[in-house]
Amino acid sequence: MKDANGKWDKSKLVSRYVTEGAKSAPHRAYYYAMGLTEEEIHQPLVGVATCWNEAAPCNIALQRQAQSVKRGVSENAGTPREFTTITVTDGIAMGHEGMRSSLVSREVIADSVELTMRGHCYDALVGLAGCDKSLPAMMMVMLRLNVPSVFMYGGSILPGKFRGEDVTIIDVFEGVGKHATGKFSDGDLKEMECVACPSAGACGGQFTANTMACVSETIGLALPNSAGAPAPFESRDEYAAASGAAVMKLIEMNIRPRDIVTRKALENAAAIVSATGGSTNAALHLPAMAHECGIDFDLHDVAEIFKRTPYITDLKPGGRYVAKDLYDVGGVSVVLKELLDGGYIHGDCLTVTGKTIAENLADIKFPENQDVVRRLSNPILPTGGVVGLKGNLASEGAIVKIAGLKEMTFEGPARVFECEEDCFNAVQARQYKEGDVLVIRNEGPKGGPGMREMLSTTAALYGQDMGGKVALITDGRFSGGTRGFCIGHVSPEAAVGGPIGLLKDGDIIRIDANVGTLDVLVSDEELAERRKSWAPRQHNYQSGALYKYAQLVGSAEKGAVTHPGAQGETHVFVDL
Repeated sequence: MKDANGKWDKSKLVSRYVTEGAKSAPHRAYYYAMGLTEEEIHQPLVGVATCWNEAAPCNIALQRQAQSVKRGVSENAGTPREFTTITVTDGIAMGHEGMRSSLVSREVIADSVELTMRGHCYDALVGLAGCDKSLPAMMMVMLRLNVPSVFMYGGSILPGKFRGEDVTIIDVFEGVGKHATGKFSDGDLKEMECVACPSAGACGGQFTANTMACVSETIGLALPNSAGAPAPFESRDEYAAASGAAVMKLIEMNIRPRDIVTRKALENAAAIVSATGGSTNAALHLPAMAHECGIDFDLHDVAEIFKRTPYITDLKPGGRYVAKDLYDVGGVSVVLKELLDGGYIHGDCLTVTGKTIAENLADIKFPENQDVVRRLSNPILPTGGVVGLKGNLASEGAIVKIAGLKEMTFEGPARVFECEEDCFNAVQARQYKEGDVLVIRNEGPKGGPGMREMLSTTAALYGQDMGGKVALITDGRFSGGTRGFCIGHVSPEAAVGGPIGLLKDGDIIRIDANVGTLDVLVSDEELAERRKSWAPRQHNYQSGALYKYAQLVGSAEKGAVTHPGAQGETHVFVDL
């Protein structure tokens, strides 16, 4: 997109609407007001979008990294325009009504970045994200707009130290359960909460943020190794500058996100989730990303990849190590190289480097004398750390994280709760029995609304040494930090008449993660009879953002999306 003299030809760049010709004089006046030179105005305009805020440590370092991105853009004949969007930080929203805002924020982030890009006619995008939903949101909007784009993760937090052991925020949530049983005193809990989060950065285990950070590199939208360094490390700033430089190269080469994120790339992304024992939330976010570029890739497609990909990376919450440990042995590239050599990922997928993933990995050597990442010949599990389930209780599917589980089957009587708080209170009061299947319903995308995560409840169970001794199923979600026999995303959800809404206390539920089934041992006739007296439960959100979300959102099976996606497009923004 440069002419013979090396000048940018803006005739096919969308920023021409605000920078070129006499009609753009009023628009240029605004840019002069902000101190831009004539040369800068006529260069490509690059949106630098961050989720910087003071809500949580996940996002607090993004503003610093954005300045380095801007440097990389400026040094390569581009004009960066920085803007911010919201986040809802799950660790603080967890366990109360605030968690209803979390998944909704994914859509708001994507929508707000879209509107800023459209409204100001920016030619390209570098998106920086730190907390769980902000990562898929930034990648979703890149795919939606299809402007040349580079994603960059803000980095993980450093591990805390509690009495000589590495700890993460999940240990604090589980500490609440220990406190309830008397295993932790007030002083113990206070000591742990003060040391668990020692720096800026997202939660340190293979929870949702680090899972989706691994996805960003694997799917090709982030520079190799950019996801690995913890947030406080200065090397992040060099990756940020390189991301700014890379997006300018993508403009010149006219490589766009939909050239990169193909079905094969999505399969690669699912494989890295499986191989690292990643968050079940990836089974929600990958279909949503696919939806933005018009590819059919639902929960069942994700689950198929999980089923055939070995679990080889020993990361918390199911394993022993944290994100920094993976970084120290070479980062996600080590896992990808092992998967590539074993034939578990497609090496011919394009990336933001302009090269294929196989070319990016050509010089990676497997590190010996470490046990964070295993060889494929010696996996932790021969199939993935996350498993899809189907059955008469979940005809549209459900998901369970088996990383760290000792038993793959569970059968027991249902103990039904109409919302998370009721279940959490029962757990804290120990009003349940070993062998129970705790059912939390009316927490789906539409019925919640917002599809809350259940980390407070699952962590409390582990704190009471009951992880694996009871099961928990929900039409809501689980945190990437959840462990134990916890099944989420049960679809159809209760709010639309799914079978989970028809369960009664004492119904026998059978879960088999080996074959991938989730069933209630009740006849079809009995369920049909119960359906006659069923009515949807009224929720408290009858106005505002959560109301709007509930009207629009679809099934978790398809990613809980709120618009028709690329299949409904009549144009792509960048081609206007």
